[in-house]
Amino acid sequence: MAVLTEKARLQAVLNKELPDRPPVICPGGMMNAAIVDVMKKSNQTLPAAHSDAVLMADLAYAVHEYTGFENFGLPFCMTVEAEVLGSEITLGTLECEPKITREVFATAAQVEYKDIPTMLNSGRIPTVCQAVSLLSTNYPDIPVVGSLTGPVSTAASIVDPVPFLKDLRRDPKNAHRVFDYVTALLIAFAYKLIDNGATVIAIGDPTATGEILGPKMFAEYAVTYINKLTAAIQQKGVSVVVHICGNLNSVKPLIPSLKANGISTDAIVNLKLLKDEFPELTTMGNVSTYLLELGPAEKVAVQTKNLVTQGINIIAPACGLSTSSPLANIQALTHTTKTILSQEGV
Repeated sequence: MAVLTEKARLQAVLNKELPDRPPVICPGGMMNAAIVDVMKKSNQTLPAAHSDAVLMADLAYAVHEYTGFENFGLPFCMTVEAEVLGSEITLGTLECEPKITREVFATAAQVEYKDIPTMLNSGRIPTVCQAVSLLSTNYPDIPVVGSLTGPVSTAASIVDPVPFLKDLRRDPKNAHRVFDYVTALLIAFAYKLIDNGATVIAIGDPTATGEILGPKMFAEYAVTYINKLTAAIQQKGVSVVVHICGNLNSVKPLIPSLKANGISTDAIVNLKLLKDEFPELTTMGNVSTYLLELGPAEKVAVQTKNLVTQGINIIAPACGLSTSSPLANIQALTHTTKTILSQEGV
């Protein structure tokens, strides 16, 4: 089989075609690979790169070059949407990722609805899209993954999360209005990323877990609005990967109802068993981020080998990487993925 480009390899897997080997990626957003080791080696640093398109593109290239991940992943945080929707954020430091410091609304009923086309040209959305354009133009064989914060997490980033989660039960009418609103923004943002050259859209929704929502609310809100977002993106001919955090046990029967092209899970999930139970799923993950932070590299290589030989379709970190993760551990993940099948003659 011919060796594929990094873009062709990822697209093949997400189209359920047979690649030469599994891709190894880190999609950005909640799964950001701009670790301190990479920033120090490249002199491309955060927080400056959050707000400057050229710096953002340069740092994304440095992540690809030093880690061996086979993609560019932008942005480097989960606060772009919350910021344009009105919440207060801090851009963090070299070691600390941006965070929401105050949600703008106390309850779902209090949400004020802003004009979406105006928001698309505000905050850091134009910066991220310009960085995507620079990378897709200059490196056409490397996939650019545009990372979005999922609908549940975005909604909980503008409404105080504790009362908002209560609103899902006590005020579903206003909760659904909020979800329609944020999902419309996410669709518009995704389209702008695609228009600027994004190859794949990744949706990270850490609040959308069975542990937080339970099966009923997961079905009513997470599945409904993730699928609404996914369908809109797929209408553009672009594949979607969805990451669901935490233990899937309580919502596992609902996972096949997510219409994404790929499903990414946390390290607690046995991906082989999930794939055995639902063979139609294209699976992504799920090397432990604790192991990637604490090592040793030899154990990272062993865990990666197991995932590859078990037939996991895309190899990736299980969740958000600690910025203090050693580069050697990340390289053990990427190198093992790229070489283990040829070493074993598979």
